Formats: sequence, structure tokens, C-alpha cells
Amino acid sequence: MAGEDTTARRRGRRPGGQDTRTALLEAARAVFGESGFDGATVRAIATRAGVDAAMVNHWFGSKEGLFGQAILKLPFDPRELVAELTDGPDDEFGQRIVRTFLTRWDGAGGDVFQALVRSVAGHEQAAAVLRGFFQNFFTKVIGGLGSDRVELRTTLCASQLVGMGLVRYVAKFEPMASSEIEPLVTAIAPTVQRYLTGDID
Repeated sequence: MAGEDTTARRRGRRPGGQDTRTALLEAARAVFGESGFDGATVRAIATRAGVDAAMVNHWFGSKEGLFGQAILKLPFDPRELVAELTDGPDDEFGQRIVRTFLTRWDGAGGDVFQALVRSVAGHEQAAAVLRGFFQNFFTKVIGGLGSDRVELRTTLCASQLVGMGLVRYVAKFEPMASSEIEPLVTAIAPTVQRYLTGDID
């Protein structure tokens, strides 16, 4: 009977569907932020979310999959982001990229970016996931612009965005940490635009 009760309780969490998934994502962002990728455990994340640890595999496949969703694919869906950024004049691409990334990261809270940096710094697999994200993302973006030297341009753009996030959300250098978004767009976007379409020799 006890086994039946346990099974019933575990199955009872699944109808919560999206609620369970959302709880795991929120818990993962908190635990990854506190402990980094290596220090975060599936059990700790599940416990904070108030669900069985098996739900992590059910919804995300693995800790790596959960990290990808909680830290890299949030607060934005890369596919939707590419479509959003490509909707507009090519010469305003840098503005759209900087404005969109700052708006999404600000909206998600700085702890998301802090978790990203801590995890990437301490775990090669997490770093590989991040590299893959930027490579896929900017290859699509830059490829559509017809620019040359796509790989170099991709890494230059990534360095600008990651550096921007590091200074704003982790090191919290002032006045950048507390600046409104638009002044930062005005200052940073021309550099990103050059990386995308300009002369990089």
C-alpha cells in the first residue's frame, strides 16, 4: 500500500504540467546561481521546486538540459529572437541586438546572468553549450547579412555581449550597472554593428 501511495503522489505532480516545469526552471536559476553548474545537484533543484527529482529528467532530460533551458534559452527562445532581430533595417541591427539582449536580461534579473558566468567558468560542458548558442545564433544573423568572416564576427559579437553582461550584472561597474538601457544602446550598438557588417581588419 505504501508503494501505491508513493506512486500516486509522484504521478499526482505531472498534471501540474507547466506549473511543475516553471517551478523547476525557477529553482534551477536560483541553485545554479548559488552553486554554479558543478555544485548544483538535481536533488537540490527538485527539492527547492518541491517536486520529485525524477521530474527533472521527465521535463528536461538531464541537468545539462535543465541548465540549457534555465540559463541559456531563457529569458529568450533563440529561434524567436533571430526572427525578431532580423525584422528591420540592416544598418540598425546593432541597436536591435544590444537593446533586445539588455531588455531580456534586465527583465529576467541579473541573477540569471550571474548563474551563467559561474557555471561557464567552472564547467567545460556548460561553456560548450554557451559557445554553441552564440555560434548558431550569430551564424544565422550574420549569414543573412551576407557578411564575410562569419566565425570571427560571431566571436567578436559574443565578446561584446558577454562582456556587457559581465560588467552590468556580475561586476556591477557603475555607471553601467544602473544605467538606463537606451544610453547603453547608443554607446555600444555602433561597435556591434561594425562587428556585424563593417570593416574588421
